[in-house]
Amino acid sequence: MTDLQNETAFRPRSRLAVVSILGLLLIAGLLALGTWQVKRLFWKLDLIARVEQRIGAPPVPAPPRSDWPNVSLARDEYRHVALHGRFLNDEETLVYAATELGAGYWVMTPLALHDGTIVLVNRGFVPMERRDPKARQQGRIEDEVKVTGLMRMDEPKGSLLQSNRPREDRWYSRDVGAIAAARGLSPVAPYFVDADASSIPGTLPVGGLTRVVFPNNHLVYALTWYCLAAMTAGMLVIFWRSARKSNSGAA
Repeated sequence: MTDLQNETAFRPRSRLAVVSILGLLLIAGLLALGTWQVKRLFWKLDLIARVEQRIGAPPVPAPPRSDWPNVSLARDEYRHVALHGRFLNDEETLVYAATELGAGYWVMTPLALHDGTIVLVNRGFVPMERRDPKARQQGRIEDEVKVTGLMRMDEPKGSLLQSNRPREDRWYSRDVGAIAAARGLSPVAPYFVDADASSIPGTLPVGGLTRVVFPNNHLVYALTWYCLAAMTAGMLVIFWRSARKSNSGAA
């Protein structure tokens, strides 16, 4: 066999090897992505179960100052808690909100506890035309109060579309640290509490509007990756059969 014939025979084999390696690597990658999504699915189902258990549980005391360093998303988000204290109504902060009731504001009011610490409480929603405290005097609480609600984690800097502007007193997220600094409050817990509807007297603010939604598309994603892996494997088999026929014909 001449050198030219050897080179001509080598090219199809080389192309077959390269395509086969790339195809197998692609299949392995797609299978890995599918398996990762399956793991994420079980993680998400476990998270949803834990959060539902927390929300439905009787309220427990909110973490005290000694436990603040241990507060975390995994351990505390949506924990049903209870607090006793007095609202600092003159230090409330309005945070822009878009809810099922329309556009308006969350009323974030500091709650001074017996030990001298402060917890920001999201007392609920007020429409834009009722942002002035004088327009909702019935909901103003001066006496000591018990608040029950869900623990929420800090929302620093702002929303996806808007940054908080403390100097202008414009807030688009419940940024505990920034709100505390702007109001001169200390010491303030590194979390806030969404008040239950039962904690709010009168009609405003409207409490109990916490939305607990966890998108769970991992099964769809997993099936997509596995289907792509199967399609790639099918195309690779077709390519191998075609290459075999070509080699048989050449022989």
